Amino acid sequence: MGTTRASLHTLGCRLNQAETAILGEGLKRKGFELVEFGQPTDVLILNTCSVTEDAERTSRYLIRKTLKHSPHAFIAVTGCYAQTGMESLTQQTGIDLIVGQQFKLDLPAYLPSPHELRKRPVTEVHHTKTISRGDFDLPYFAEPDSTRALLKIQDGCSAMCSFCIIPFARGHERSRNLDDILSEVQNLTTGGYKEVVLTGVNIGQYIQQGLDFCALLRRLDQISNLERIRISSIEPTTVTDELLDLLASSKKFCPYLHIPLQSGDDQILQAMHRRHTVKEYSVLVEKALAKIPDLGLGTDLMVGFPGEHEAAFRNTVAVASDLPFSYLHVFPYSPRPGTAALRLKQQVPSASVKKRTNLLLDLDRAKRLTFHNKYIGQTLSVLFESGTSGVYRFGTTPNFTKVAVSDSGVLENQIKLVTITAATDRCVFGDPVSPPTMGTALTLL
Repeated sequence: MGTTRASLHTLGCRLNQAETAILGEGLKRKGFELVEFGQPTDVLILNTCSVTEDAERTSRYLIRKTLKHSPHAFIAVTGCYAQTGMESLTQQTGIDLIVGQQFKLDLPAYLPSPHELRKRPVTEVHHTKTISRGDFDLPYFAEPDSTRALLKIQDGCSAMCSFCIIPFARGHERSRNLDDILSEVQNLTTGGYKEVVLTGVNIGQYIQQGLDFCALLRRLDQISNLERIRISSIEPTTVTDELLDLLASSKKFCPYLHIPLQSGDDQILQAMHRRHTVKEYSVLVEKALAKIPDLGLGTDLMVGFPGEHEAAFRNTVAVASDLPFSYLHVFPYSPRPGTAALRLKQQVPSASVKKRTNLLLDLDRAKRLTFHNKYIGQTLSVLFESGTSGVYRFGTTPNFTKVAVSDSGVLENQIKLVTITAATDRCVFGDPVSPPTMGTALTLL
């Protein structure tokens, strides 16, 4: 009898990606053979997102697509859409198991063993409306699918922005036990991983046994053989002077921040229930750049929030143009059931949303090109990823600049010096320095 195949697919954020890796480890321990998503399979684990209507629509499409090439596949759905749209998912043909957020990492235990796997006449559901507020450990450590290992440290959010479904999908803020985090990092460095990316919903709110986010970073900084520590998206109200000083104090901390702005208009920010003003955000950026000159700075911008008149949008364009962002994540507002923004009037016409989105996407490309061009002629430290794209192999600098070099042997999971020769809005191109200058690889950007 052959092996039983299982594939996994992730929609949405880095936190979802980190959790999918944990689920994959659970499947392997149960005896399943993991195969690439899109290939014929006996089991599909779909880790969903509910931030936008498009993400939910994509989830439903991927289930139908899988059942076309694998009509007998056991379909298990988890993630944010499984939490917020459980009733809708139970109406979709072909789903065998729905697991809400409270039980997400226990999903492998709910699967039949490989030799007992059968599609079910009625969908099995494991779901609670409320999610535990308790701090947590992970059931086991996963093998990352990238050279930059995603490290879950926190979950949930209590901010209640008026447009956001995440507090309903993931519950209140809670933090991972410190010893569990440190054990996983030790495990990763023993396995040869050089960079960890700290992930969560609101990571700046990490608090465990009286230790806050900065205390966690200090503990991580002490781990030998860990060469890079990267912070994923972090709320502006949690970026403190202490945090900026800490990022500037050690070469292990990547000079990179992704700080969501959402809008450059104070009235819109207030309607969004955001906890910062445009001025406060701008002052924070100025302070961050003063302390971390080579900072890579990204942000989120939402287009078409209810009440976003033309002047409000122009304010967003002005702020996004003036601040030294290295890139912009641009996305249209998506009405989410249960959120406060759903009750707001003054919906923005879809044609205006599309036009404004395209304008900001043009600005994003211009920002990326400007940021990349300044590195032509410089020598950067690059951690290379696995695999190639055409004749190129890609890696990232500490400040999250994507670097492409002509594929030249084994570079995966190595940090090399690269002299930059050209740039586009997508990446920079360069030539590896050979031999590298001893002792300088981690002191350069």
